[in-house]
Amino acid sequence: MKDLILLVADKNMHFALRGALNRPESLGIRPINVEFIVHPGRDGGARKTGPELIALKRSAAQRGLVVLDYEGCGASEPAMELEEKLIARMRSRWEDKGSALVIEPELDIWMWGAENTLKTTLNWHKENSPRDWLRNQGYEFNEQAKPNRPKEALEAVLRELRTPRSSALYEELASKMSLKKCTDPAFGRLRETLQRWFPAS
Repeated sequence: MKDLILLVADKNMHFALRGALNRPESLGIRPINVEFIVHPGRDGGARKTGPELIALKRSAAQRGLVVLDYEGCGASEPAMELEEKLIARMRSRWEDKGSALVIEPELDIWMWGAENTLKTTLNWHKENSPRDWLRNQGYEFNEQAKPNRPKEALEAVLRELRTPRSSALYEELASKMSLKKCTDPAFGRLRETLQRWFPAS
């Protein structure tokens, strides 16, 4: 039996979470074995049927978690309200062994960690930093120095570098960024859930 089944909205999310979960010490958890399910309907599909789809695997894992982006999922309610509804649907089958996470606006916000990690992973050799380059292109940033449109910002940087956007890149960034210092609220909730379920010995 697996420790955790993770139903995710797409392959990029699968690879990013795999990169993070391969670093249990950085997450403050014990090593766990994980099975991933990628929802064929992406974020909207995960919102509509994710808890019911993962329920089919209830006997195969100790815990279950549904993860999706708020951006593009088609929800009419705020992100946290949607997350609460998904958690309630998960708990009807998993009780306290199931949960859900809605990332606002989207997973790409996690990729904007420390400048040195970004520059090294992306092979960025320009004189100004990726963030400064983006500011010069008109991109706006929040108070945590994360771009307001994280996916479009990452795509712009990759176009400038003539580097294709790939799931492997998400895994590489997640395997190198600081998991302890990440300030994104959704990532914080993920880390707290994993620490509660799989405490470090």
